[in-house]
Amino acid sequence: MEREEVRVYVNQYCHLRDVQYAAYELYARKHCLTSKELFVLDIIWFAPDGCLQSEICERLSATKQTVSAIIKKFWKMGYLSLSESETDRRNKIVRFTEAGMEYTRKIIPPAANAKIDAMAELSGEDIAELVRITTLFSNQMLKKFNEIKEC
Repeated sequence: MEREEVRVYVNQYCHLRDVQYAAYELYARKHCLTSKELFVLDIIWFAPDGCLQSEICERLSATKQTVSAIIKKFWKMGYLSLSESETDRRNKIVRFTEAGMEYTRKIIPPAANAKIDAMAELSGEDIAELVRITTLFSNQMLKKFNEIKEC
Protein backbone atom coordinates (compact mmCIF):
# COMPACT_ATOMS: atom_id res chain seq x y z
CA MET A 1 0.00 0.00 0.00
CA GLU A 2 1.31 3.48 -0.86
CA ARG A 3 2.42 5.75 2.02
CA GLU A 4 -0.21 8.38 1.21
CA GLU A 5 -2.95 5.76 1.29
CA VAL A 6 -1.62 4.52 4.64
CA ARG A 7 -1.55 8.12 5.90
CA VAL A 8 -5.30 8.41 5.19
CA TYR A 9 -5.94 5.32 7.33
CA VAL A 10 -3.64 6.60 10.07
CA ASN A 11 -5.63 9.85 10.16
CA GLN A 12 -8.93 7.93 10.32
CA TYR A 13 -7.60 5.74 13.11
CA CYS A 14 -6.26 8.73 15.05
CA HIS A 15 -9.63 10.44 14.73
CA LEU A 16 -11.33 7.36 16.19
CA ARG A 17 -8.79 7.23 19.03
CA ASP A 18 -9.49 10.91 19.71
CA VAL A 19 -13.24 10.24 19.81
CA GLN A 20 -12.67 7.54 22.42
CA TYR A 21 -10.36 9.75 24.47
CA ALA A 22 -12.88 12.62 24.26
CA ALA A 23 -15.55 10.31 25.68
CA TYR A 24 -13.31 9.70 28.70
CA GLU A 25 -12.57 13.43 29.03
CA LEU A 26 -16.25 14.37 28.94
CA TYR A 27 -17.17 11.64 31.42
CA ALA A 28 -14.37 12.70 33.77
CA ARG A 29 -15.51 16.33 33.64
CA LYS A 30 -19.04 15.27 34.61
CA HIS A 31 -17.46 14.12 37.86
CA CYS A 32 -15.12 17.12 38.25
CA LEU A 33 -12.11 14.96 37.37
CA THR A 34 -9.40 14.99 34.76
CA SER A 35 -9.10 11.96 32.51
CA LYS A 36 -5.83 11.02 34.25
CA GLU A 37 -7.61 11.11 37.61
CA LEU A 38 -10.39 8.96 36.15
CA PHE A 39 -7.85 6.45 34.84
CA VAL A 40 -6.07 6.29 38.21
CA LEU A 41 -9.37 5.60 39.98
CA ASP A 42 -10.17 2.95 37.38
CA ILE A 43 -6.86 1.15 37.88
CA ILE A 44 -7.24 1.14 41.66
CA TRP A 45 -10.90 0.04 41.44
CA PHE A 46 -9.96 -3.04 39.45
CA ALA A 47 -7.12 -3.92 41.85
CA PRO A 48 -9.09 -5.04 44.93
CA ASP A 49 -5.90 -5.83 46.86
CA GLY A 50 -4.44 -2.46 45.96
CA CYS A 51 -1.74 -1.62 43.48
CA LEU A 52 1.68 -0.04 43.49
CA GLN A 53 2.14 3.57 42.45
CA SER A 54 4.78 2.33 40.01
CA GLU A 55 2.19 0.04 38.37
CA ILE A 56 -0.13 3.00 37.86
CA CYS A 57 2.72 5.01 36.32
CA GLU A 58 3.61 2.18 33.98
CA ARG A 59 0.04 1.48 32.94
CA LEU A 60 -0.68 5.14 32.16
CA SER A 61 2.81 5.97 30.85
CA ALA A 62 2.63 8.82 33.34
CA THR A 63 5.41 10.36 35.36
CA LYS A 64 5.82 9.53 39.03
CA GLN A 65 5.13 13.20 39.83
CA THR A 66 1.80 13.16 37.96
CA VAL A 67 0.59 9.97 39.60
CA SER A 68 1.84 11.07 43.03
CA ALA A 69 -0.05 14.36 42.75
CA ILE A 70 -3.28 12.55 41.82
CA ILE A 71 -2.87 10.04 44.63
CA LYS A 72 -2.05 12.81 47.10
CA LYS A 73 -5.24 14.68 46.10
CA PHE A 74 -7.44 11.65 46.75
CA TRP A 75 -5.49 10.73 49.89
CA LYS A 76 -6.13 14.24 51.32
CA MET A 77 -9.83 13.76 50.54
CA GLY A 78 -9.76 10.55 52.57
CA TYR A 79 -10.42 8.32 49.57
CA LEU A 80 -7.10 6.47 49.44
CA SER A 81 -4.79 4.80 51.90
CA LEU A 82 -1.09 4.25 51.35
CA SER A 83 1.02 1.50 52.83
CA GLU A 84 4.60 0.42 52.30
CA SER A 85 5.28 -2.41 49.91
CA GLU A 86 6.93 -5.37 51.62
CA THR A 87 9.32 -5.77 48.68
CA ASP A 88 10.21 -2.10 48.13
CA ARG A 89 9.66 0.37 50.98
CA ARG A 90 9.99 3.32 48.57
CA ASN A 91 6.97 2.09 46.61
CA LYS A 92 3.52 2.56 48.13
CA ILE A 93 0.52 0.26 47.83
CA VAL A 94 -2.56 2.31 47.04
CA ARG A 95 -6.00 1.18 48.20
CA PHE A 96 -9.42 2.75 48.57
CA THR A 97 -10.74 3.64 51.97
CA GLU A 98 -14.42 2.99 52.66
CA ALA A 99 -15.13 6.62 51.71
CA GLY A 100 -13.11 6.14 48.54
CA MET A 101 -15.05 3.01 47.63
CA GLU A 102 -18.32 4.87 48.13
CA TYR A 103 -17.14 7.84 46.07
CA THR A 104 -15.70 5.75 43.25
CA ARG A 105 -18.63 3.32 43.11
CA LYS A 106 -20.68 6.10 41.49
CA ILE A 107 -18.01 6.77 38.84
CA ILE A 108 -16.06 3.70 37.75
CA PRO A 109 -18.66 0.90 37.52
CA PRO A 110 -20.99 2.98 35.29
CA ALA A 111 -18.05 3.79 32.99
CA ALA A 112 -16.91 0.15 32.93
CA ASN A 113 -20.45 -0.96 32.15
CA ALA A 114 -20.69 1.60 29.33
CA LYS A 115 -17.50 0.19 27.76
CA ILE A 116 -18.78 -3.37 28.11
CA ASP A 117 -22.19 -2.42 26.69
CA ALA A 118 -20.56 -0.62 23.76
CA MET A 119 -18.34 -3.57 22.93
CA ALA A 120 -21.22 -6.01 23.41
CA GLU A 121 -22.87 -4.33 20.44
CA LEU A 122 -20.18 -5.98 18.29
CA SER A 123 -20.12 -9.63 17.33
CA GLY A 124 -17.70 -11.93 19.10
CA GLU A 125 -15.67 -12.18 15.89
CA ASP A 126 -15.50 -8.39 15.58
CA ILE A 127 -14.40 -8.03 19.20
CA ALA A 128 -11.64 -10.59 18.74
CA GLU A 129 -10.55 -8.91 15.50
CA LEU A 130 -10.57 -5.46 17.10
CA VAL A 131 -8.37 -6.64 19.96
CA ARG A 132 -6.08 -8.63 17.66
CA ILE A 133 -5.47 -5.80 15.22
CA THR A 134 -5.20 -3.12 17.91
CA THR A 135 -2.58 -5.27 19.65
CA LEU A 136 -0.60 -5.63 16.42
CA PHE A 137 -0.79 -1.92 15.66
CA SER A 138 0.07 -0.90 19.25
CA ASN A 139 3.10 -3.17 19.33
CA GLN A 140 4.31 -1.81 15.98
CA MET A 141 3.81 1.76 17.17
CA LEU A 142 5.87 1.11 20.29
CA LYS A 143 8.58 -0.49 18.21
CA LYS A 144 8.71 2.33 15.66
CA PHE A 145 8.63 5.10 18.26
CA ASN A 146 11.43 3.39 20.19
CA GLU A 147 13.53 3.33 17.01
CA ILE A 148 13.41 7.13 16.73
CA LYS A 149 16.68 8.64 17.88
CA GLU A 150 16.58 11.06 20.80
CA CYS A 151 17.40 14.74 20.34
